[in-house]
Amino acid sequence: MFFPFPIYRTAAAALMVAMASASWAADPLTLIEAQRVAVGRSQQLAAQGALTAAAREQAVAAGQLPDPVLKFGIDNLPADGADRGSLTRDFMTMRRIGVMQEITRSEKRQLRSERFERDAQRVQAQRQLTLANLQRDTALAWLDRYYVQAMRELVQQQVEEGRLQVQAADIAFRNGRGSQADVFAARSAVIQLEDRLSQIDRQSRSAGLMLARWVGTPDAERPLSGSPPWQTTALQSEVSSEHLKQHPDLLAMSAEVDAVETDARLAQANKQADWSIEASYAQRGPAYSNMLSIGVSIPLQWDQKNRQSRELAAKLALVDEAKARYEDMLRSHEAEVRGWLNDWQTGKDRLTRYRNELIPTARQRTEAALTSYRTGKSDLSGALAARRDEIDIRMQALTLEMETARSWAQLNFLVPEHNMPSQPKEQP
Repeated sequence: MFFPFPIYRTAAAALMVAMASASWAADPLTLIEAQRVAVGRSQQLAAQGALTAAAREQAVAAGQLPDPVLKFGIDNLPADGADRGSLTRDFMTMRRIGVMQEITRSEKRQLRSERFERDAQRVQAQRQLTLANLQRDTALAWLDRYYVQAMRELVQQQVEEGRLQVQAADIAFRNGRGSQADVFAARSAVIQLEDRLSQIDRQSRSAGLMLARWVGTPDAERPLSGSPPWQTTALQSEVSSEHLKQHPDLLAMSAEVDAVETDARLAQANKQADWSIEASYAQRGPAYSNMLSIGVSIPLQWDQKNRQSRELAAKLALVDEAKARYEDMLRSHEAEVRGWLNDWQTGKDRLTRYRNELIPTARQRTEAALTSYRTGKSDLSGALAARRDEIDIRMQALTLEMETARSWAQLNFLVPEHNMPSQPKEQP
């Protein structure tokens, strides 16, 4: 059948798109790519970027003088008598128009602008904290799924070996070289492994759902690739308080301290009242002169002891409260980081012992038990027990590696990685 060229070209393009989509769907998901996807789809980062932009816009507005006030009206309009309601016959009646401007001290305007800038810095620090937490939580979810898959591969391999063992035991029993108890023991071992496999599948689904929380369902269903670099971290040396102060959670708290200190300086500046200047022009009847008025308004702070001074004392108390919370957070954060560092270093040492001593010894014991069974020196139950112990040790090693990798993720993503795309930056 002959197809017109446009139809053929369209069909070919559709086929190429479908093949490319299928190829992309099969591409493995690395840890770094998972974090990039999570950052790119985060709405919280976008919201905090908008808050930062809003605070900076308000900072500009707060530094300006208040809007002038246009004032107009009629003064001394007769209410009764022969001139009632007349705008021109009574010499006191005036049609007035004027303008009033509050003269806010430049120091106050600067402090109000600075207050919003502090808010912008605080939100920006919180955004960095959100970014670090997002990368950390995505890494933890990716690690959980990665190690559950590794456990599944280990158990699946043992299930296949166990099924071969069942066939061998059944053949030996039929040939009179084995007992029926060996057949039942082999089948029981396989059933136990399959039950463990079902548990691991449940854990894998749970890990996949948690990963989908950050990267979305399509990406969470992709196979994982790459070994996590949990062996090294930037914090593997001694943890110092100065280094911890650069972490986003403490930077956010430091920006909050700066904000309340600015509030205190603004309360101090409010002890000096702002003046208002007013000018108006009043028009009277044609037989009378028009009037020009100029005035100044000054708030009388007659009770500073119980108003302005009390407000300043309240702001200073909030400064002390914020500083105390900062110091408490620093101590808590330092203890937490040292705990993660200890867990990570201890996990590395234990994994070395597992790989160099425990796993090789368990493997040798399994081979010895199988050799003893094949030569008729022992029954199959001893060999199955040795293999079960080896599986348990390998699973323990994987669990320990997962816990060590989780401690690494907690340490490694205290400060966000900026080498991956995030939400667009807000305008200054």
